[in-house]
Amino acid sequence: MISITWLLNDLINLHRRRRRRCRLFQLPGQITFTIHQNGHRSKRARKLGEGILIIRFEMPYNIWCGGCNSMIAKGVRFNAEKKQVGNYYSTKIWSFAMKAPCCKQEIVIQTDPQNCEYVITSGAQKKVEEYDVEDAETMELTAEEEKGKLADPFYRLEHQEVDLQKKKAAEPLLVRLQRVSDARHADDYSLNKALRAQIRGHRKRVAEEEAASRKLGLGIRLLPKSEEDVAAASNSSYSMSASSKKRLELEAKRRKICAASASSLLSGGFKASSLSKNPSSANKYKSSTVSVRKM
Repeated sequence: MISITWLLNDLINLHRRRRRRCRLFQLPGQITFTIHQNGHRSKRARKLGEGILIIRFEMPYNIWCGGCNSMIAKGVRFNAEKKQVGNYYSTKIWSFAMKAPCCKQEIVIQTDPQNCEYVITSGAQKKVEEYDVEDAETMELTAEEEKGKLADPFYRLEHQEVDLQKKKAAEPLLVRLQRVSDARHADDYSLNKALRAQIRGHRKRVAEEEAASRKLGLGIRLLPKSEEDVAAASNSSYSMSASSKKRLELEAKRRKICAASASSLLSGGFKASSLSKNPSSANKYKSSTVSVRKM
C-alpha cells in the first residue's frame, strides 16, 4: 500500500509540474504564424509557387551591359531568379534572371550542359578576350584532352616529334633574341656609367628648377620653358570686357568730378562764370569782404 500511494503521489506531482511548464510556454490566442512560415527561405522562396527560387549568382566571365554598354566584371554577385526552362537529355537547363547594377537592365543567362558553359540569352553580351599565342609570345598550355592522351606511348612519341619540329622552327628567333640580349648587356660597366650620368643630370635639373621656383615664391616646381609654350603665349591676347570698360569710364568721370569740386573749394568756392551771371550775388560777396577787412 505504501508503494502504491507513493507512486500515485509521484504521478500527481509530475502532472502538476507539466501543467506549470505549459503555463510558462502558453501562447496568446491572437498570435499568427505568418512571419516565419517558410523558415530560412522566407524571402528567397516567395515565388516558389511559380517555380522560381531566388539565389546568389556569380558572374562567370566579363560581360558588356546591353543597356548602357558598361562592363560587368567576372565574380560580381547578383540576386538572381532561378528557374528551369528545359532539359538536355536528363540534365536540367536552368535560367538565371537578374538586374544590372548600372542601369537596371534585365540580364538572362542559361546553362548549356552540352558545351559545359553559361550562355547569355538577353540583356548583355560576352566580352571576347581571345589572343594569339604567337602575337603574345607565350606558350600554349596542354589541354586536358591531350594530357589524357599522353598516357598512350604512340601518341606521346608523335607529340614529342611535333614538339621537336616546333623547337626547330622557333630556334632562329630565339637565337636572334639571345644575341640582342648579349650585345645589349655585355658591358655592364658602361651601362651602369651611362645610367648614373643620366640620373645625375636629372637630379641637377630638378635642383635648378626648385631653386628658380623658390626665388619666385612658388611652392611648386615649374617645368622648363618650351617652344610650344612661347608660341601659345604670343598668340593669346587679353581684352577687357564691355562691363569692365564701362566701369573704368565711370570711375574716370567720378575722379574728374571730384577733382573739379576740390579745385573750386580751394579757389574760393565760386566760379567766375557764376559771378558774372548773377551781379547781386557778386555785390553781396564784395560787401561781405569789405566788412571783414574793416573788422
